[in-house]
Amino acid sequence: MDADDILIEQDDALQQFMPNGFGKQTRKANVARQLEGSRRQHLTPNAAKDTLPVSRQDNNDASNDDDTDEDSDADDEFPISHELVLKTHERPVTSITLDLSGSRFITGSTDCTLKFHDFSSMTPTTLRAFKSVDPTATKMSASSETHPIHHVEFNPVSPSQMLVISATPQAKILSRDGEMITEFVKGDMYLRDMHNTKGHVSEITTGTWHPADRSICVTAGTDSTLRIWDVNMKTKQKEVIVHKSRAAGSAGRTRMTAVRWGQSANGHGTTLVAAALDGSLVMWNGNGPYTRPTAEIREAHQKDTWTGGIDLSADGRTVVTRGGDNTIKLWDTRKFKQPVSTVEHLSTSDQYPSSSIRFSPTSTSIITGSATGHLHLLNPATLKPELVTPVTPGSPLITALWHPKLNQILTGSANAEVHVLYNPSISTHGAAMVLTKAPKRRHIDDDPNLTTDLSQGLSGDSIANPNGVLKGSDPASTSYAARHPQTGMTASGRSRDPRRPHMPMTTPFAKSQPDEEHVRKNIPLSSMRDEDPREALLKYAEKAEKDPMFTNAWGQTQPKTIYANLSDEEGEEGPEKKKAKKS
Repeated sequence: MDADDILIEQDDALQQFMPNGFGKQTRKANVARQLEGSRRQHLTPNAAKDTLPVSRQDNNDASNDDDTDEDSDADDEFPISHELVLKTHERPVTSITLDLSGSRFITGSTDCTLKFHDFSSMTPTTLRAFKSVDPTATKMSASSETHPIHHVEFNPVSPSQMLVISATPQAKILSRDGEMITEFVKGDMYLRDMHNTKGHVSEITTGTWHPADRSICVTAGTDSTLRIWDVNMKTKQKEVIVHKSRAAGSAGRTRMTAVRWGQSANGHGTTLVAAALDGSLVMWNGNGPYTRPTAEIREAHQKDTWTGGIDLSADGRTVVTRGGDNTIKLWDTRKFKQPVSTVEHLSTSDQYPSSSIRFSPTSTSIITGSATGHLHLLNPATLKPELVTPVTPGSPLITALWHPKLNQILTGSANAEVHVLYNPSISTHGAAMVLTKAPKRRHIDDDPNLTTDLSQGLSGDSIANPNGVLKGSDPASTSYAARHPQTGMTASGRSRDPRRPHMPMTTPFAKSQPDEEHVRKNIPLSSMRDEDPREALLKYAEKAEKDPMFTNAWGQTQPKTIYANLSDEEGEEGPEKKKAKKS
């Protein structure tokens, strides 16, 4: 029998056990499988009708094949076919911003933190933020005061700095890495005229950058003012715009709820548009003067409703607003009197004031969220929905942003999730780049419970000594409190055991019925509280008469008092009265 005729039986289990090669093996990414795994479940053929254009959903006679073809056409036009989900916050995400290149994006939340994300450092198995910053915390302790984040925005001209608006009267300028650059000053709250204050005197609601000047930004506050700042001069604002409300009973003041700075309609200069709580919509020339607005609509939205979303188109000719009166309105800046279009849209600004609405990068669509968790893409001329797709069903979608370079849509929801919607055929970099990488092997550092956030610093027990040996490595060298962190009391009198509630210290003054014996023995003159002050003084009258303390110095030199002698009759009847003169 020849050697060629010998048949060897294949053992699949043995082949899987044996290595395929020698040396260091590189992990290769199955790009097609990873992209297919990120395809949105809502876009399957059975659920395609949920994301079809609204005008097409009314046609019930269309076949499933036609629906699938129409859905694929919508996917080619809008980057919504795939998604990347990040869960880095603990509370609703209120604001999202990306730099010009699209490599880094930052999210703000009501958990009072900013989360920094880099697409370049992410892999399909490591979708997390690389840094967490609390811009309002003054010191790292449990008692430090923190505030929710209202708005965060990268500088469109200089992405090395960003504007951060929290629920405080002071806006902050942070660097790309989260370091403090500038903190604007707070105004004097006791001054009535807002023109004389150097900064906001109450909470800031939102803000934005100048579209062309890298050092200019504007903030809107609840003190009825817009303040234009120069990042190089933090001690005083550059300009103050005081909006005088004409609503009855407002005393000329209201709250500024939204502001947007964009290009003007004529192509020369800029336009500043703001909305207020009294329902007014005001427009100024972005280059000034700011003493009087160029146009104002008093009842653009219903009074006392929060208009949280406002945006200008790329050509500066149209303004879109999303009000708290459950309406979306489109305005023409050249005829700033009546809305061009108005549609009904359920508002979420009563619970999430930073609910946004934005134009697409080319101003061919308007993007906004809804209370049901759906993403709405509207026609910029008629405001009719071109596409409605569920992102976080059952949880309100608060903010949405369409990046021009990545051609991807980022959304933030009330369930603390950030969704990056994209289409591999029309989107570049960003989430599409993350899913082309090989998954990272699981490491101990991937578990956040076993790692230390470097932004929080290192604890004192972890500082190494000059000899290179950790101080706490030897159990005998550590203190009893370090070896038993949940035993005993702290310096303030609290229990170290987190399961035990804090019991306040009991003192004689904290009791409902103080210990009388303790008070009498330890508090001087405590018995005087129960005495009559008149009787307490009269018991020293005899002693004061015999041994005077203050009049004893002139007791021998003072002449003796002589009183007139009165008879018995005069004593009873009194002294004789003078006779009245007769006229």
